[in-house]
Amino acid sequence: MPVTESRLGRFAYLGFCVLVFVFLIAPIIVIVPLSFNAEPYFTFTEGMLRLDPEAWSLRWYREVLGNEQWTRSLTNSLVIGISATVLATALGTLAALGLSSPAMPGRRFITGLLISPMITPVIISAAGMFFFYSNLGLGQTHLGLILAHATLGMPFVVITVVATLSAFDRNLTRAAASLGAGPVHTFRTVQLPLIAPGVISGALFAFATSFDEVVVVLFMGGLEQRTIPRQMWAGIREQISPAILAVATFLVVFALALLLTVEWLRRRASA
Repeated sequence: MPVTESRLGRFAYLGFCVLVFVFLIAPIIVIVPLSFNAEPYFTFTEGMLRLDPEAWSLRWYREVLGNEQWTRSLTNSLVIGISATVLATALGTLAALGLSSPAMPGRRFITGLLISPMITPVIISAAGMFFFYSNLGLGQTHLGLILAHATLGMPFVVITVVATLSAFDRNLTRAAASLGAGPVHTFRTVQLPLIAPGVISGALFAFATSFDEVVVVLFMGGLEQRTIPRQMWAGIREQISPAILAVATFLVVFALALLLTVEWLRRRASA
């Protein structure tokens, strides 16, 4: 009897997990087949349901790749995202090194201050950044967006690197110092290789935050600073086209690759 109840409980648990998975993933997965619709509709046509080859097409992918606005938006997203990631990773790692030191005064207050952009509503952060950077003459500039996106991405770097440093053996840095290594050399040859999975994970989250951000771009970006999310938002408002679904499919694949990379880094760090 206990064995039967255990099996029933296991099956019920697995069934519940499957239902939750379908509930969360189905709305995202459904856009993938819709992006291959040969007609300019956001629904499955009768031909698609019959698996008629003529009802399926790469039309919208060709339109995205051949459209100057989409390619320019992709370029802006990559330039702004990579630049903001580099800046956020450098500053976040330095901040995490300081916060991980027991001798750091006011660690809790500084930690809360650094991660505040992550818990503050984006609309409030975007409004504040708009007025701040506009007064500095950085409104509607790539540099202003890079700095703003770095601010939003840095909390993820701080959290992941601090968590990685919590398991770091500080005797290694003491041993390096006793052998004559300076702080920079110790960090580069001892600390960084060991905390690299945490740094890379934080950088990936920072890049995803920048690549997916639309509210800050609406406030601070102009026509020359349109990113992929901003272009998708404009496309939904101005002209609804399944080309948006093709771009969304690209983003789903990108997010999946990001999750797999983070999982690989987690397993590498555990090993």
